[in-house]
Amino acid sequence: MMNNRFEYKKEEQGNIVIFTLKGSLDIGTVSGMKADIDAIISGGQRKVLFDLYDLEQIDSSGIGAIIALFKRVRSNKGDVKISRLVGQPKEIFSLLRLDRVFEIHDNIEHALKSF
Repeated sequence: MMNNRFEYKKEEQGNIVIFTLKGSLDIGTVSGMKADIDAIISGGQRKVLFDLYDLEQIDSSGIGAIIALFKRVRSNKGDVKISRLVGQPKEIFSLLRLDRVFEIHDNIEHALKSF
């Protein structure tokens, strides 16, 4: 799914859903991803990985969507993990102390093995 400022890819590896985000996840772009997030939750998916290497910016709406998914998946005894967090998104995660909430990995392979 994509628009002019944001695109993402959703794929499955085994029983893990991987979201690869690119661009700017904000109030103007997050709605496009929410349908896939809702489908994951209603489908009972328990393992989700966000690869954020190409994510240039995130605002409170984007953070809110990730946290909402995290809370719902966790309540179903699952987990949401983050890989390759860099730049402004890394600063935001640190500022909000989300780096203490989410398990964050330097690469996708380690993140996938950690499930």
